[in-house]
Amino acid sequence: MKHITQPSPFATLLEPEVIRLERLLPGPIERVWAYLTDGELRRKWLAAGQMDLRPGAAFELVWRNDELTDPPGQRPENFGEEHRMTSHIVEVSAPHKLVFTWGEQERGEVCFELAPLGEEVKLTVTHRRLPSASLLGVSAGWHAHLDLLVVLVSDVVPQPHWDHWTALRTEYARRYGDIGA
Repeated sequence: MKHITQPSPFATLLEPEVIRLERLLPGPIERVWAYLTDGELRRKWLAAGQMDLRPGAAFELVWRNDELTDPPGQRPENFGEEHRMTSHIVEVSAPHKLVFTWGEQERGEVCFELAPLGEEVKLTVTHRRLPSASLLGVSAGWHAHLDLLVVLVSDVVPQPHWDHWTALRTEYARRYGDIGA
């Protein structure tokens, strides 16, 4: 049996405006794909919202992070109970690749890539054109949300979402130094 090494849970800063995160998840690939594209499943780890998986189609992501874990932890002061963002599908190649814009201005772009590795699936998330002012929060956000996805598909009890995000934001500030400030 081939042993697959777990990737680092931390985002890799590929360029000043590009981060990449990787996770190994239990397969099959179709199940992981469903957690990316089905609004009810995605709501459990990231954000709700139905997707029409056609290039150019608009969709809305609805974050309700207080509902992700019980207890939710201490929500930071500058976050509301709900956040909404309209994005557009850029590319779909089921069940291997999903690309969408990050917001209506379409400045940013998020790419999910899935690759089967034996009984596991490697998930790679690349966020491009990320403003430096958002680098710490978005890095911590993707990290915390992907950790929730791992917990969901592995049947493990998660730690409080907001407390985890806050600790990760502090760690990313340490890792990025002046870049993420």
